[in-house]
Amino acid sequence: MRTTVKTILLVTLMFGTLISYATEITKPIKIGGKRVKVQFNAVKKGQALTIKDVNGVIIYKQDIQESGVYSKIFDLSLLKDGYYTTELEKDFEIIIQKIKVEKNTVTLFKQETTKVFKPVVRNEGNMLLVSKIAFKKQPVKVMLYYNNDMIFSETLEGKKLIERVYKLSKSEKGNYKLVLGTDGRMYTKEFTI
Repeated sequence: MRTTVKTILLVTLMFGTLISYATEITKPIKIGGKRVKVQFNAVKKGQALTIKDVNGVIIYKQDIQESGVYSKIFDLSLLKDGYYTTELEKDFEIIIQKIKVEKNTVTLFKQETTKVFKPVVRNEGNMLLVSKIAFKKQPVKVMLYYNNDMIFSETLEGKKLIERVYKLSKSEKGNYKLVLGTDGRMYTKEFTI
């Protein structure tokens, strides 16, 4: 009986210690073998998960089928040694985690998780509204096309919050395409007036 009480007390103390350190990540997590568990909380149906190599080539892409917690174990045994990213594309942001594959070991850099805020674009009639959060004041290249011909181009920079309204001609009806380049990514919005 006494041994059982000591064992229960020891397990409880160990479990409590583990819980108290569970959220503290001070160094990369090394995982033996080339398998890694990717987990994101608070995902929504329709969001997309991609795994990319260092050149931005998509190795894996999946649309999230259920809202809640997304968790999946990936076997990376066919990947060459190098750096990769997992990216969860949400409505207004992209959450990026870095992975390193080297000599049958996978290193997950959870403490280096970054967020990229996507530009928000709306068109109402002949008005085009563009906004982008840029905490590091990254430049945003704006290119507007009308029937596949570029009609306007500018680079916005130096602000943490970029907001712009473009008034398009009511008489120039047809197909428009807005292309935004920022954070090393391109975003496209097509619309018709």
